[in-house]
Amino acid sequence: MHDHSRITQSEGKLAEMRIDAIGYSPIMKPEHFLEIKDTVQVLDVRLQDDYEACHLKGAANNCVHEVSFVDRLVEAAPEKRKLTVIYGENSKSHEAAAAFEKMLRAGYSDIHILEGGIEAAIRAGLDVIQGRSAEDAQAIRDGVYLIDKESSKLSWTGRNLLNKHTGTVGLAHGKMKFEQGCLTTGEFLIDLARLECDDLLGTDMHDVLVAHLHNDDFLDLEKYPDAHLIITKSERIPDAGIGAPNLHIKAGLMIKGQTHPIELDAVSGITPEGKPAAQAVFSIDRTRWGIIYGSGKFFHRLGGHLVNDLIDFEVKIVGTEYLGVV
Repeated sequence: MHDHSRITQSEGKLAEMRIDAIGYSPIMKPEHFLEIKDTVQVLDVRLQDDYEACHLKGAANNCVHEVSFVDRLVEAAPEKRKLTVIYGENSKSHEAAAAFEKMLRAGYSDIHILEGGIEAAIRAGLDVIQGRSAEDAQAIRDGVYLIDKESSKLSWTGRNLLNKHTGTVGLAHGKMKFEQGCLTTGEFLIDLARLECDDLLGTDMHDVLVAHLHNDDFLDLEKYPDAHLIITKSERIPDAGIGAPNLHIKAGLMIKGQTHPIELDAVSGITPEGKPAAQAVFSIDRTRWGIIYGSGKFFHRLGGHLVNDLIDFEVKIVGTEYLGVV
């Protein structure tokens, strides 16, 4: 049984759970791997671009995040009874532990996780194949980008006590500035005439609701056909994990000719296709912009006409044409 006193986080928990269940510690140290590397199956279970950036010599790739992971084991690790060494990025990342569980269920009988993943392998001097890093491949130029109106989307949700309506509203055009892979500022014109209610599409009530939202009870489209969102400042959120909000944004939102400040947290980064992008979910109190129809703050009794003051928005913006440094 291997000593695993230095095993951390996901690897340590896995070792503790599995020693009794399968009769051995599944964690293998890099120095032990070096002694037997020519006699084992080796499987890199990270993303393909991470594998292409750097992987152990002789390792096959089968990303554990893919739905087809188990089906692809037939090619990636064809011998179920052969000693198989799998690895992820490092001891903190769980991809190797997840692959271990799936492979046990698939009938593999002698699986080991390389302690510390590819990072420990490099430190230990194991043979690795180096390529272009995923981070370098995804790098984009600092500067201003037009938004891709087909890929970008602004969704809304309005509620009362028991019900809700959801829909979209069109983005007429916009541009955003990125620096060091993160959104810093931006300007977006919202075309309120292109407002839709998704849950009522195809029914007579769709046009009834949209007409009401367009009239002077709500948006007053005749006077104010557009809304504007201007991002004035963004600050990186310290220690934000991948997929978690990494920016705190300050912006001005103009509706019905009135501009008021809003703040929101957003996720900003680069898409797998190398495009700058950001997404956020936030709420506004519509009454700040003078939209008071059905608001319990302004009317004594409303009955079935009550409409919640808060409107929820989900926004996704994707950049396309590069305009240069402005």
